[in-house]
Amino acid sequence: MGTGTDAIVVGAGPAGSAAAIGLARGGAKVLLLERARETGDALCGGFLSWQSLARLDALGLDRAELGRQRVTCVRLFAGGRYSETTLPAPAIGVSRRRLDGALQAAAEAAGASFERGVHATMIEGGCVQTRDGAALSAPALFLAAGKHGFRGFPREPAAWQRADPVMGLRLRLPHHAALDRLVGDAVELHLFDRGYAGLVRQEDGSANLCLAVHKSRLDEAGGGPAALLRALGDAHPRLGERLAYADRANNIDAIGHVPYGWRARDTSSGLFRLGDQAGVIPSLAGEGMGLALASADAAVAAWRYGGGGAAPAYQRALAARMVRPFAVANLAWRTGENLRTAGALVSLASSLPPLVRWAMRATRIRGD
Repeated sequence: MGTGTDAIVVGAGPAGSAAAIGLARGGAKVLLLERARETGDALCGGFLSWQSLARLDALGLDRAELGRQRVTCVRLFAGGRYSETTLPAPAIGVSRRRLDGALQAAAEAAGASFERGVHATMIEGGCVQTRDGAALSAPALFLAAGKHGFRGFPREPAAWQRADPVMGLRLRLPHHAALDRLVGDAVELHLFDRGYAGLVRQEDGSANLCLAVHKSRLDEAGGGPAALLRALGDAHPRLGERLAYADRANNIDAIGHVPYGWRARDTSSGLFRLGDQAGVIPSLAGEGMGLALASADAAVAAWRYGGGGAAPAYQRALAARMVRPFAVANLAWRTGENLRTAGALVSLASSLPPLVRWAMRATRIRGD
């Protein structure tokens, strides 16, 4: 059935909510759909770069709403080697619950209709099919369903990942004064064989620990995330020192077969793919939120210029903008998860801080 709307946005994470804000402010009647009934703390995210903060400023978000957990440097650890480099500009750490909630509120304030608990299962023929049997149609559809796969839209990882797929894990470390002193105002990357862990403090003082690890490494630890974290903590003292403050009663969130490095190079007329449905940048680059916001901005601009028919050109242009950031992030990822090269990478970072800052800039998704 028709909805009387100009655009339907599937997914109210950063990409979907940012798109809804831009569309509503452009005069569109927007329906924003979210499968979760409450705003939760998503698996991925937590780091907002200086460039992402500028995009949030353009959307009218008050940075004070996101908390004041400044991030001013990046630390790399590999074996016994360590480096620390000042970021090109200050960033922040923020929970997805806080970020998503602020963006969703801004979308509603802009005039978007926001419906929770609506589980979209399929997009076909300009219609969004929902689990309860509804068929919602609009001239333009925006798919922002996040890292999870969406029926009918495969995201194929590179061949080397298919042989040993990558898993995403997340553990929240509760606020502790000793952890504050250890991590401070840094975003940390702990490199190890067939994976890496990223750690950043957030607005409530807790710390978000996210890992990207190959399934073979998980299998070697006994197949369970808790066993893997124990093994990593034992083998890597700096990481173990931080894991000592984990609440082992908390669940370890997981997602399987994350297609890092994949990009959507085309789409059908009327369908704009956003965020992780447009491309999945290796998370050690800290640009997942940047890609979400950049894709939303570009999709809204394309819609304003050419309506739903502008979607294919938008998708090709966005894929082209991803080439360099993805290439640099993939190189850093492959180097960092290899025992033979990770230590050399950290030593190089320690001796050449300008190279690290170049890499941080090179992995940002540029504006139009």
